[in-house]
Amino acid sequence: MIWDDAPQPPVVTPGPLGWLRTVLRGGALGGIVFGGLFLLLTVRLIERPAFGMRRPVTPWITQGVCKAAFVILGMRRDVRGSVMHGTGAVVSNHASWLDIFALNASKRVYFVSKSEVAGWPGIGWLARATGTVFIRRDRRESRAQQIVFEERLRLRHRLLFFPEGTSTDGRRVLPFKTTLFAAFHSTDLPDDMKVQPVTLAYHAPAGAPVTFYGWWGDQSFGAHLLAMLSAPRHGMVEVIYHAPLTVTDYPDRKALARAAEAAVRAGFEAAFSETISPVNSETVR
Repeated sequence: MIWDDAPQPPVVTPGPLGWLRTVLRGGALGGIVFGGLFLLLTVRLIERPAFGMRRPVTPWITQGVCKAAFVILGMRRDVRGSVMHGTGAVVSNHASWLDIFALNASKRVYFVSKSEVAGWPGIGWLARATGTVFIRRDRRESRAQQIVFEERLRLRHRLLFFPEGTSTDGRRVLPFKTTLFAAFHSTDLPDDMKVQPVTLAYHAPAGAPVTFYGWWGDQSFGAHLLAMLSAPRHGMVEVIYHAPLTVTDYPDRKALARAAEAAVRAGFEAAFSETISPVNSETVR
């Protein structure tokens, strides 16, 4: 791990009311997620023969499920800035598995994930069904990863990945790794290719640690999910869309990665200052 000054996540032991909230929220969340998955797979039976890898319908199902998840949790989602249209990709800082819901709720995207996720029960099924691109984080496979990226970008899929390479405690932005940015400089891609940086800033509920939403260290997915479902109240997440970066304005992957990181970091710092004011805010309660 390239940062180690954050304490380990606390172990959550719910009381009777906490377990009741877990059952009610968990049942509702499971119903909407797996109900949405069933609907998506059913629609995909028609969509795949008709459109192949292109998915004009099913991403809308994913988006609806992710919006509903925040309603079930009772968590606010404040969206700032404008969602990019046209050809391109999205990069964001990474704090939690909740990032997937926060980013999918506002934008039709296809996530890039480490290959291990494909084998996770439940999460792996959802990831495969929604068109996630799985990669091995190995420098020796960088060329193969670039080819996969290029194929999906040519299909006009808007890919989203986390250049930090790991989730955090939600209180920092780690240096961006540059390897995956190389795909955007391929000569086979459209000249108008853009990359939109997005900042995710989680604000803990009153009385909770500032790292409440972070998922890091040795904490398992199950332990973090339990903490989210059993919480007596929730805070909010800001989803801040920055101006898209035109790939051709940057000479190489390193320059592009640095520009994306700078935008995400600036948004992150502003989100935790007292001077930020809402612009184009879309609030979901």
